Amino acid sequence: MKKGANEVLFGLYDDEEILIKAVKQAKADHLEIMDVYTPFPVHGLDPALGLAESRLHIAGFVYGAIGCLFGFLFMTWVFTRDWPIIFGGKPYFSAPAFIPITFELTVLFSAVGMVITFYTICGMGPGIMNPTLDDRITDDKFCIAFNANDASQETLDRLKGFFSSTGASEVQTKSI
Repeated sequence: MKKGANEVLFGLYDDEEILIKAVKQAKADHLEIMDVYTPFPVHGLDPALGLAESRLHIAGFVYGAIGCLFGFLFMTWVFTRDWPIIFGGKPYFSAPAFIPITFELTVLFSAVGMVITFYTICGMGPGIMNPTLDDRITDDKFCIAFNANDASQETLDRLKGFFSSTGASEVQTKSI
């Protein structure tokens, strides 16, 4: 085993309904799930795992508010202090004319900020290699993974029994 590597025991499932039932059974048996991997979002999986709602939308609002303020204040500064030009008899400060650009900067700052935040939180980005348990997880298999680093043989047998009783099509161990 590599230095610093984690041993992971995981089971592969063929259907998302079986996966959700298995997750609920693991929670009922007080098994500590390391992670669940799916090839697409599975409705009802977050509540079954007991995960709280994401707070990414709060970050999106903050980034959008920063973009809105930046756009509006920058245009105000440009058209009243830095480059005051009268366009067709309009005043220097013309808030209705600022609205389209302010809206676009709100959307831009929000989108880019949320993408950067999401990639940072998920440990993704350029040059980062995340190990995969099984290549089929991104295609058509569903996976429940348990940390098996310091697990006793009795615990491993219990987990393997859990997988066989919940309908896992395969059970494997891998060092990541």
